[in-house]
Amino acid sequence: MTENIKFIIDSTKEAMESAMVHLDNQLQKIRAGKASPLMLGSVMVDYYGSMTPLQQVANVSAIDGRTLSIQPWEKSIIGEIARAITNANLGLNPQNNGETILINIPALTEERRIDLAKQVKAEGEHAKVGVRNARKEANDEIKKLKDDGLSEDMAKDSESSIQDVTNSYVAKIDALIAAKEKDIMTV
Repeated sequence: MTENIKFIIDSTKEAMESAMVHLDNQLQKIRAGKASPLMLGSVMVDYYGSMTPLQQVANVSAIDGRTLSIQPWEKSIIGEIARAITNANLGLNPQNNGETILINIPALTEERRIDLAKQVKAEGEHAKVGVRNARKEANDEIKKLKDDGLSEDMAKDSESSIQDVTNSYVAKIDALIAAKEKDIMTV
C-alpha cells in the first residue's frame, strides 16, 4: 500500500511541476517592454504550403533592448515572414529591408502594462487550477485505496502530504506571478 501512496504523491508532483513549466512558458511569451526572441515563439510562417514555426525558417535575435532582428534562411520567404508577424496580432510592425526584418518594440504604455499584468494573473490562475486538479486526482486515488483497505490514518497522512505539496506549488506560482508583474510594471 505504501508504494501506491508514494507513486500517487510522485505523480501528483509531476503533474504540478508540469503546470509550473507551462506557466513559465506562457509568462516568457508576455513581453515586459524588452525585446526577446521568445515574443515571436507563436508566429507560424507559410513555408512552401505548410505552417512552420518562425524559428525553423529564420534566425531571430535581439539586437538591443528595443529591437528584434529576423534573418531568414532563404531571402524568398522574407515577405511571408513579415506577413506572418503582422497576422499574429502581437502589436508589432515588421520592417523589411530586403535582407532582414527589423522590429522595433514600442515602449509599453501604463494601460498596456495593466493589461499585461491582468494577463499574467490569469495565467497564474490557470496554473493554480492545474495544481488543484492534480491534488483532486490524487485525493480520489487515496479514497479508492481507502475503499480497498487503506487505514484511516494512512489516508489522512497521505491527503495531508498532498496538501503540503499543493501549498508549496501554489506559493511558487504566486512568487513567479509577483516577479513577472513587478517586471511588467517597472518603467
